[in-house]
Amino acid sequence: MMTGLALLWLAALPCESVPRELQQLAVLARGEPAAMEAHLEALEPRWEGLPLRSPEDETPSARAETATRRIQAACAPPEPAPEAQPSTADPARLQEILSRPEFALARQRQGDVLQRLMRELKALLEELLQTREAQSFATGTRTLVLVLGFAVVLFAMLRLRHWRRGPAHRGGGTETGATALELDSPGEHLERARTALGARPREAIREGLLALLSSLEAKRLARPDRVKTNRELVGELPARGASAQLTGEVERLVRWYDRAFYSLEPVPPEDAARFVDEVERLHQGLAGAMA
Repeated sequence: MMTGLALLWLAALPCESVPRELQQLAVLARGEPAAMEAHLEALEPRWEGLPLRSPEDETPSARAETATRRIQAACAPPEPAPEAQPSTADPARLQEILSRPEFALARQRQGDVLQRLMRELKALLEELLQTREAQSFATGTRTLVLVLGFAVVLFAMLRLRHWRRGPAHRGGGTETGATALELDSPGEHLERARTALGARPREAIREGLLALLSSLEAKRLARPDRVKTNRELVGELPARGASAQLTGEVERLVRWYDRAFYSLEPVPPEDAARFVDEVERLHQGLAGAMA
């Protein structure tokens, strides 16, 4: 294992640029000795952390010689082992090579520091997760996630059911399905509708619809218990004796009411006034037929 790592490290060295590096060291030693220290400091990372400086070197020439010697030693081809030498001598030879000064820092890589930090962090997390408080927190978190998931699913199902019922079933307060609704006479509902036209057009068309329902109940064309929706009421009109013309008029007014009352847009006062006028005209026609 150690032999393989050493060979990989040697293969990573830029040995092909040795002549150029040595020539540049010689030129700096002669012409720019002041730049020798900075050059060696920048050169060491290129040589995979190979120490090219020695504390004992006091002159630029000595530093250049030390760097030259160590670069040449690092890139020197390994000596072939004698054929008679047993393979047990290889680890000793490798140990002797790695004990040289130029390989002193090769074993002190940042990867070892990072691996040690990762091991310490892993041990800390394992110790933390094994405590009773951490187990309680994990259990509580799972329970909270399950409760929130159930609540989201329930909310989605209720919203889907509400949407599928349609606007005719959602407007129970103004539809015939509101069993607790007590209708007044058509004239009273129409009077309240006229009063609400200016400030509350939506409420005006609601009162207009109630006047229409009251007129139909007075003619016995609608059941007074009001357990059906407006559209179901329209569907029962022919069976209760209403003419095709009257059924068409009531259906048109109910559709008009649905579009206006359940729209997200504001109801124009003029539209509400025309609806109330239409209901009043139909009420007068029903009253005349009754007379």
